[in-house]
Amino acid sequence: MGEKSLGKFIVFEGIDGSGKSTQIKKISKRLDALDFNVYSTFEPTDGPIGSLIRQMLSGKIATDQRTIASLFAADRTDHLLNKATGIRHKVDQGEIVLCDRYYFSSYAYHAQYINMKWVIHANSLNAEILRPDLTIFIDVDPEICFERIKSSRSNFEMYEKMDIMKKVRTNYFKAFDILRDQEKIAIIDGNTTMEIVEEEILNKIKKLFTLSE
Repeated sequence: MGEKSLGKFIVFEGIDGSGKSTQIKKISKRLDALDFNVYSTFEPTDGPIGSLIRQMLSGKIATDQRTIASLFAADRTDHLLNKATGIRHKVDQGEIVLCDRYYFSSYAYHAQYINMKWVIHANSLNAEILRPDLTIFIDVDPEICFERIKSSRSNFEMYEKMDIMKKVRTNYFKAFDILRDQEKIAIIDGNTTMEIVEEEILNKIKKLFTLSE
């Protein structure tokens, strides 16, 4: 499947319940079968800052939205530069990194409470360190996503509410428009079957390597 020594950073975005995690697992297996060195990761991380963020999202720790936004940016910097698991190093070493959320999540979620330009500025260092080669947005109707979440668990995090999910989806498209000249974004219709979504995502990734079937 083309030149295998060239690392890539591919981010999966979407509102909660859009199927990002499922598709990352599927795409990872497909790329692995093509002899790529694939590394999957997620945000917030399971590091010290990410663990703190998760406690805030679950409501265990009360905090201000600007604090959460700042912590996400800090967790993201560590995610990029961590000596053991840093994304920047893995990409430079030729790995294909698949990441469940990156800075577009911050733009979409935090812009409900904070000016989006402020959030973009807070993540400017991370953008300088590493922009994704491709951001894949799995676009699913918020009502479908909410039903998926309700059927899979009983506890909900801070942003897992219908009105918030609708605002988040709108904010994603606002951010995509603001940064359209700086970012490579692929919008995938996630309202269809998982198999169709998987094939569309794989085809978008193949184009990064100027590949065909």
